[in-house]
Amino acid sequence: MMFANDGVPGRQTPYDVPISGRLSDEEERLKTHPSVARCILGAATERAISVLSPLILLALWELCARAHVIDTRFFPAPSSVFVVLGEMLRSGELLAHLGISLQRIAIGFLIGALPGVVVGIFIGLVPIVRTVLQPVVDATFPIPKVALLPLFLLIFGIGEASKYAVIATAVFYLVLIDTVAGVRNIDRIYLDVGRNFHASSLMMFADIAVPGALPHIVAGMKLGVGVSLIAIVTAEFVGAKSGIGYLIWTSWQVFRSRRCMSDWW
Repeated sequence: MMFANDGVPGRQTPYDVPISGRLSDEEERLKTHPSVARCILGAATERAISVLSPLILLALWELCARAHVIDTRFFPAPSSVFVVLGEMLRSGELLAHLGISLQRIAIGFLIGALPGVVVGIFIGLVPIVRTVLQPVVDATFPIPKVALLPLFLLIFGIGEASKYAVIATAVFYLVLIDTVAGVRNIDRIYLDVGRNFHASSLMMFADIAVPGALPHIVAGMKLGVGVSLIAIVTAEFVGAKSGIGYLIWTSWQVFRSRRCMSDWW
């Protein structure tokens, strides 16, 4: 066992304790240090506030609705909204429309995300492809994707294909742009090693580009999921007879605000 002393044999010092024991004492002092305790208390307080803040907001909303401070025709009390939400869940109506919307999102997301990854990697790896396609992507990306819905309705009709097209277009651009950024940020040494060892195009694609760009690809897909939800609700407003967007739109048309808000939640 190692001891700390001043180098004089047989002479005891205040530090003649096992090093492992001293380390544990230091850890104990750190745990009980005021600044550490304040940090732990601050983190707990932040978590409590993050949980309580929406509950407080709902409580204020409920009080204002019951006191008729706000117009309950437009802002019904949360308690009444939750009652309608429970009724829709028990009847299965909300779950049926939600399942239809989620199915559309999943199919449209796959149709847009997979080509986005492939084309993005080719743009990042092959200069000639980047020269040809990058200006097209830059020029068309700012177009609001939901603004293309009338065009897709003309091309594909009011069926499912138009919804898939809107979602796929929105997801494609986000995944592609993030994939290109991921490939361009790969350390050049990995690409040089692959070329020096005469790696095939498939190996460059699967073993270098995809793993190196994976964090950016995942980030683009996460953004795509959020945008696909916006796209499908917008498409279902005017081009569907089922889905969450359709349910919200029909509830608004007959001025059923409680039902409309329960669809939001």
